[in-house]
Amino acid sequence: MSRQTANLKPQPSLLVEVAAGLVFRRGRLLITQRRAQDHLGGLWEFPGGKRETGESFEACLYRELREELDIEVAVEELFESIRHDYPEKSVQLQFYLCRWLKREPRALGCQSFAWIRQHELHDYTFPPADARLLQRLGESPRLWR
Repeated sequence: MSRQTANLKPQPSLLVEVAAGLVFRRGRLLITQRRAQDHLGGLWEFPGGKRETGESFEACLYRELREELDIEVAVEELFESIRHDYPEKSVQLQFYLCRWLKREPRALGCQSFAWIRQHELHDYTFPPADARLLQRLGESPRLWR
C-alpha cells in the first residue's frame, strides 16, 4: 500500500440534506434538544430536519418546524451552508433566518426547547457540525436585537 493510499480516509456514502431555522424573537434564539435515542442524542441544535426528495429547503424547514414544534414561521434568507462528515454519514446543513409568526413552541419532535440570548450560546452543547455557525452567531449582534 502506498503512503498516499494509507492516508486516505473512507468518505461516508450517505449524504443527508437538512434545513434548519434560526428563529429569533425579542432578542432570543430558539434551540431544541435532540431526543436521547436519536443520532447525537441529548445535544442541542437549531430546529429543522431532513429534506424529502423533490422538496425545497425552505418548504422542508416550514414543514419541519410545524411537525417538531407546532410553530409557523416565514423562512427568509439563507444565513449559512455547512457540509460536515461524521463517521457514519455526511450532512449538508442549510441554516435560514426565520421570522416567528404564530403559536408558542411545543416539544413535539424534540426532547426540549429553549429561547436563549447571545451570551448563552456556549452554555449548551451543540453537534460539531454547528461550530462555524455558532461562531458566526456570536459575532452577529444585529441578529439578537
